[in-house]
Amino acid sequence: MLDYAVRPKGLSFELWDVLTQLSFTTLVAFLIFRWSNIAQIAVCAGLLLLTEILYRFTNVPGFNLPFTDQHNFGNYIDTLLMNKINPGGWVAINCIPTAVHTIAGALVGRLLIDGKDKLKTLLIAGLVCLVLGYGLDGLGITPIIKRIATSSFTIASLGWCLWFLAIAYWWVDLKDHRKHLTFFTVVGMNSLFIYLFFEIVGDRWFTGYITFISNGVLSWFNAGDLLKALAAAVCVFGLEWLLCYFLYRKKIFFRL
Repeated sequence: MLDYAVRPKGLSFELWDVLTQLSFTTLVAFLIFRWSNIAQIAVCAGLLLLTEILYRFTNVPGFNLPFTDQHNFGNYIDTLLMNKINPGGWVAINCIPTAVHTIAGALVGRLLIDGKDKLKTLLIAGLVCLVLGYGLDGLGITPIIKRIATSSFTIASLGWCLWFLAIAYWWVDLKDHRKHLTFFTVVGMNSLFIYLFFEIVGDRWFTGYITFISNGVLSWFNAGDLLKALAAAVCVFGLEWLLCYFLYRKKIFFRL
């Protein structure tokens, strides 16, 4: 919340940032972590059902259009919490349905550690989620809308995540294609650190500073704006990767 509150014109209390959402979803996943898989899946179903009920049946005047931007229940809750509505359509109560993603992540982690038929389970679960998510959208029951994390979006996106994870698990763990993956591992081992660094330090100081330098150098060669933007992005990414690489070599890993 503090990260998202600091703005050039002063502090701004807002609850739309992904870190704020994760502070809620991680807590939910933690509280039920020792429950059985069936019980956790039931909680996920309950969260999605609650989302459907809140959007469809609350009927707050002016905010009684479930899937219409600026006129849905999520927008109404934002007026209560922050006295404003996100112009882009994001809502704070996204944390309710997206808690399903975090719980699913914990379940998949448990599966990968000591589960059986891991690849088959991931593929089947992914297929079920994709059919259900796109089915809800295709039948006109609940449209897929990312910015309010409708139940259909939550389920369908989870399906894609499960499938891509299945592909990675098959390629790396089962087929043992581990060579040339260090580039990705370096960042993955400190994903929490580099995300926070980019959000707090990188975006507000580091990126601008490096961009000024790269643009200044390229201006000597009369480079165009597109080349300057590309060079700045590569330089920023490269230096942030090297920062992760330094931590990786020192065996310093930030984790919850």
